[in-house]
Amino acid sequence: MSTDETTRRFDGVKWLAVFALLTIAVIGNGYYSDQSLLYRVIAIIVLSLIAVLLAINTEKGASAWSLVKDSRTEIRKVVWPTRQETVQTTFIVVVFVLLVALVLWALDSFFGWLASLAIG
Repeated sequence: MSTDETTRRFDGVKWLAVFALLTIAVIGNGYYSDQSLLYRVIAIIVLSLIAVLLAINTEKGASAWSLVKDSRTEIRKVVWPTRQETVQTTFIVVVFVLLVALVLWALDSFFGWLASLAIG
């Protein structure tokens, strides 16, 4: 039996453990609601971190983590607009929306007038 087969076979067990840890965090938060909020938050964070670390060690978890890292790299490559470009674009959009609103109001008024003539 190869190492890949063994790793894949234990992935289901790892995902079951992740689900169990997150379930314990949710149920434990409700069960220990009389305890300090700080302790409950710390417990949820610790259990969630353990669950994430366990999930990353699976095949699908590793590919998801790789996707997150690649996404961060792509976000850094984006050229964001300057403040002036943002203000100008926003102004153009607002003016266009107002013009379309006026045209639609005029059409609505015209068709309403035609309908009132037809109805009498």
